Amino acid sequence: MKEVGSKIREIRKRKGLSQEELAELAKINLRTIQRIESNANEPSGKTLNLLCEALEINLEELVEYGKTEGKTFLTLFHLSVLSFMMLPLGNIIIPLILWLTKKDKIVGLKEVGANLLNFQILWTVILYGVAIIGVLGKISHTRGFGYSLYLIIALPLLNIIFAIVFAIKTNRGNMNCFYPNFKWLRIIR
Repeated sequence: MKEVGSKIREIRKRKGLSQEELAELAKINLRTIQRIESNANEPSGKTLNLLCEALEINLEELVEYGKTEGKTFLTLFHLSVLSFMMLPLGNIIIPLILWLTKKDKIVGLKEVGANLLNFQILWTVILYGVAIIGVLGKISHTRGFGYSLYLIIALPLLNIIFAIVFAIKTNRGNMNCFYPNFKWLRIIR
């Protein structure tokens, strides 16, 4: 788990602020910010609130009280997507249940889970859309709709490969959000 000071430094840099600018925005002494960012001091509650306000973030983004490292859970969470092979919409239902019950208890699950669920919802809509188009094309004897059969086979295989590769990466300690993040699609947050 990252120290609070490291997180503050990372967010400050991401926002393009210098330590002096953050000190001015938060109305905190520059030396205090330097000590916090070097993890020499833990910020007090008031200082933490001032920093969060200046950085325009929630306190929960910095402090993870009661949360545990969950590399094993995150690995299994990625593999839970494979439930679509036995249960229609299992790739959404099972991860959604796991996410709702554990998102506030495991470090990183809130972001990774939202990203995974948004991707799975989009993937499911595309898969079922291709299946419906294929069936309608077959019924109407329209040429060219035979290719939808290839997509109906390729899409699940792609999803299986994604789930296994991302579970392996997570198990090796890489806790990033791997699934493509579609900015225009944010059903789950």
